[in-house]
Amino acid sequence: MKLLDILKFSEEYLKKYSFSKPRLESEKVIAHVLKLDRIGLYAYFDMELTEEQKNQIRSFLRVMARDRAEFTQVLKSTSETKEVSFQEENRELLRKSIEYLKNNNVIDARLDGEYIFAHVLGVTRATLTLNFHRKITEEEKEKIKKMLISRGKNKRPLQYILGEWEFYGYPFKVDERVLIPRADTEILVEQCKFILNEQENPKVLDIGTGSGAISITLGKEVKKAQILGLDISEDAITVAEENKRLNKVENVRFLKSDIFSNVVDKDYTLIVSNPPYIPMEEYNTLMAEVKDHEPLRALTDKGDGYYFYKTISKEGKNYLINGGFLAFEVGYNQAEQVSKFMEEDGYDIVAIVKDYGGIDRVVIGRKNGEK
Repeated sequence: MKLLDILKFSEEYLKKYSFSKPRLESEKVIAHVLKLDRIGLYAYFDMELTEEQKNQIRSFLRVMARDRAEFTQVLKSTSETKEVSFQEENRELLRKSIEYLKNNNVIDARLDGEYIFAHVLGVTRATLTLNFHRKITEEEKEKIKKMLISRGKNKRPLQYILGEWEFYGYPFKVDERVLIPRADTEILVEQCKFILNEQENPKVLDIGTGSGAISITLGKEVKKAQILGLDISEDAITVAEENKRLNKVENVRFLKSDIFSNVVDKDYTLIVSNPPYIPMEEYNTLMAEVKDHEPLRALTDKGDGYYFYKTISKEGKNYLINGGFLAFEVGYNQAEQVSKFMEEDGYDIVAIVKDYGGIDRVVIGRKNGEK
């Protein structure tokens, strides 16, 4: 149950016992248990409460109903007033953890520190400090310490440390077997959605699926689509299958394939790809978090960064229906050259879309021919 549901329940409960201000009394109880100001309570209306918090609220309500007493009276007569608060201790622990990450040159030290604490404590980052009233156990402190060392000293990406990351609002398991899903790729997915929603029974081919983020998200967002995700890596296919089960999607399949090598059907509405596009020269200058941990072949073609664009563009025509679409995510300076390749192969460029930083990030072409 969410906070707003608990509030409504509490109000109705106190109404049955003829409290003159059941709403106010309910707010007092919940604000106390959550360690929040009553005035700011509604800013967290969508928050999920823990079982411990719900039990504390029920306990107060039962005593108030039994004694016909307002919350303030009940609070004075209970041992709650003597409760030891761990807020200060836990905040100091978080502060030192963030400082450690900063000293180890972690760019988003505060963000990463908060995510690590939230993960270990089993809460969301948004509600982290609301849960600082309880003691962090020695076992939890040891887990936090190991994660901090992994992030700070060893430069392991936060997403791999947590083992799961959100993409387009959906959870995805990630580790060193696959590329970390990034926000820029959500733009590619959004553009593909626009295309697919206008088609009757669309078929999609996702080349270089990795964690399955593009395939699974399109499967969730466009139920009528049938999607096949390809990857040359057996490990990546294994992760993608795990994410398929995690997200309970039925209209997506995965297949091990070196680009089109194992693809049989040739009637796809859309081919989409976020291929390895970093030139080898640039790859060698990447930050340690990327170069030392994310899979090399998911990042670079070991050449100039254009191999997969040229190959998919040229061969893709044979797998698309007339009027079918080819959509690429591209590197920061590649949109113009990729567009030229596509035009030379018989595609009309229908869109070049910028990312959140104003960089041309998505190129979409349409195969010449009748719809």
